[in-house]
Amino acid sequence: MDEITNKKTAENTGTNGGFLATLKEESSLAGGPWTEDETTAGAVGRTMYDTPYSKDNTVTVLLPADQIQNVPSGSLLRIKSRKEDEGGDGRQYLGAVVEGPFAEPDGLRADAPIVVTTQVRGASFTPRHHGRVQVEIMHEEADGITLPPRFRPLPNSPVFALGEEETSEILRLGGEIQLGYVVGFESLRAAVPAKKKSVLPRHSGILGTTGGGKSTTVSNLVRQFQEAGFATVLIDTEGEYTHINKPTEDDVMLRLLEQQERQPKGVSGVGVYHLINSETTAEDDTPVKQFSLEFSSLSPYAVAEILEFTGAQEDRFFKAYDLAKLVLRDLKIFPRDKSQDDEKKVIELNEFETGYPQLTLSRFIDIIGFILEAIQKPPAAKEKKGSGKGKPTEDSELEERSADESVKSGFTPYNAEFKSSAARAQIEKRLAAMQMDRHESSWKALIGKLWRLNRMKIFDQQVGPMPYRRLIAPGRVAILDLNDTDSTVVNNLVIANVLRGLQLAQEDLYREAEERKQQPTPLMIIIEEAHEFLSRERISRMRNVFEQVARIARRGRKRWIGLVFVTQLPQHLPDEVLGLINNFIVHKISDVNVIGRLKQSIGDVDEGLWRKLPGLAQGQAIVSLTSYARSVLVAIDPTTCKLRMIE
Repeated sequence: MDEITNKKTAENTGTNGGFLATLKEESSLAGGPWTEDETTAGAVGRTMYDTPYSKDNTVTVLLPADQIQNVPSGSLLRIKSRKEDEGGDGRQYLGAVVEGPFAEPDGLRADAPIVVTTQVRGASFTPRHHGRVQVEIMHEEADGITLPPRFRPLPNSPVFALGEEETSEILRLGGEIQLGYVVGFESLRAAVPAKKKSVLPRHSGILGTTGGGKSTTVSNLVRQFQEAGFATVLIDTEGEYTHINKPTEDDVMLRLLEQQERQPKGVSGVGVYHLINSETTAEDDTPVKQFSLEFSSLSPYAVAEILEFTGAQEDRFFKAYDLAKLVLRDLKIFPRDKSQDDEKKVIELNEFETGYPQLTLSRFIDIIGFILEAIQKPPAAKEKKGSGKGKPTEDSELEERSADESVKSGFTPYNAEFKSSAARAQIEKRLAAMQMDRHESSWKALIGKLWRLNRMKIFDQQVGPMPYRRLIAPGRVAILDLNDTDSTVVNNLVIANVLRGLQLAQEDLYREAEERKQQPTPLMIIIEEAHEFLSRERISRMRNVFEQVARIARRGRKRWIGLVFVTQLPQHLPDEVLGLINNFIVHKISDVNVIGRLKQSIGDVDEGLWRKLPGLAQGQAIVSLTSYARSVLVAIDPTTCKLRMIE
C-alpha cells in the first residue's frame, strides 16, 4: 500500500513540477513576476463603471475589505485617471466621500437568500466582501493648482486616500478658534480663523433644536473669543450664561474633558449687565452692573414697530414726535441756545437710525398729555358772520388765555421744564398750529402703551446706558442678562438700543485705531433666541428694525463687527435674516420643512450630510464657514465653563 502511495505522489510531483516550470517560463517571457506600478502603489480602491443610476459629478469607488475603515464618510480622495498608454487621459481629480462606506459581498447581493438564511439561522457564513463609496468630484488638479472639473475619471482608475494633514489643508479647516473633531477621523480638527475679516465679520448662525448642543458651542466660542483678544457682548434672554466665569461642574462634560486631557475652566474678563429694576442670575462674586435705556437713542420708526402700534396709533405717535421736537427747540432743551454742535446734530439726524437728542420717554409722554388736554377741551366758538370783526387768528386766541388759566388746567406735566407758564403757553401755541386729530380714544391707547413702558422705569434712569466704549476692549466679555424682563417687547427694545450703541462706539474706535495705524479690537455680538427679535411672522411689520440690523451687518464687515444669531426655532427666522448669515453651525434639526429652507441658504452641504441632520447626536453639528472648501460634520468640543441650564 505504501509503495502505491509513494508512486502516485511521485507522479503528482512530477506533473506539478512540469506545470510550475512552464508557468515560470511563460512569466519570464512576459517580463518576470507581476509588481505593482509605482503610480498605483498605496491605492485604496478603484473607480467603477457607471450604471443607469449614476449621477453627474459623482463616481463609485470599490475598495478591498481591508481598506474600508480607511475611507470614512467625508474623507478626501485623489483619483488618478488612467494614463494615456492605458487608453485614458491621465487627469488627476480630488473628490469627497458623500455616501458610504458600505460593505457588500463579492459576487452576491447583500440580500441574497443564502446570506439572509444563514444570518437568520445563526450560522457562521461570512463571504468575501468589498467596500463601496460614492465620491463627489470637487476639483481637477493640474501643475499644483486646482481647477473646476471638466471631465470624469475613467473606470478602473486608482484611488488614494488623503492623510489628515493634507485633508485639513485642502479643506482649509485650520484656525485659532477650535470647534472640535471632524467626524470619521482620529485627530482631524475643525477650527475658525480668528483674524480674517472674510470669516467672522461675515456673520454666523448657530441653529438647532433644544438639547442639540448650541449652548456648548456658544460658550466655547465666547471663551476662545476672549482668549483671542476679542470684545464679546452676549445678549442672554434666559440668563443661561451668567456663570460662564466658573469651571463646569457637569459630570458628562467633566468626563469628556478628561478624555481630551483638558481641564475645566471658566471664562475670564466676564461682567454681567442687567436692566435697572430687574434681577440677575449672576452669582455674588461676579461683577454686576445695572443699565437703563435711552429713549432718545431709539429710532421712532423702530419704536413704532416693536410696540406694534395700529395704523391710527402710529399716525398719532409721529405727530406727537414732531411736536416734541419743536417744543424741545422752542424751550432750548435741544438744540441748546447758540450751540453750533447741537444744530449740526439736528441737521445730520437720521431718524431711521436714532431718535431726537434729549427726548426722554417721560418728556414724550408729557407732550401727549398736553395733546390730550387740548382735545378734551371744547373747540373755540367761531365769530358769527356780519359781526364786523374778522376771524380771530390762532395767536390772538392764545393771547386771550391767561397764564393762570393754563396753570389751573387738569394736566400736570411730569417734567419741571414743562410746568412754567411760559413753557405751557409755548406748547399750547404749537398745539394750536398743528391742529391735532381729536379722536380721544386713539390718543389714550397710545399713551397707555407708553405709560406701561414708563412704569417699568427702565428708560432714562440715573444709572445711565451701558458703557459701550468700555465694553469694546480686548478680552472683555459682557453678558446682558434679560431673564427677568419677561417681555419680548422690552427685550427687543434692549437689543435695538444695544446694537445701535455698540455700532456707534465701534465705528468711533475703529476710526481712531486707523488714525493711530493700530489694529482695531474685533467685536462679536451674540444674540440668543434671535427668532424672538426678528421673527418670520413680524418681519413685514418690522422693516425698519430689520434695516437697522442689516445696516449694522453691512458696516460691520468693514469695521470688525460680527453678529452671531442663535436660535432653537430656525423656522421662525425670516429669509432676510438668513440672507445676512454666511457661516453656519447647524445642530440637530428634525423638521423637513426647516431643512428645506436651510438648503436654500447653505449651498455647500452635500445631500449625505442633510440626510444625517435629523439624527445627529448631541454635540454634533454640520459646520459651513466661508473659509472652508466644503462643509464638514464636527463633534463639538465639550465646554470647560459652567452653564446654568445645561441638560
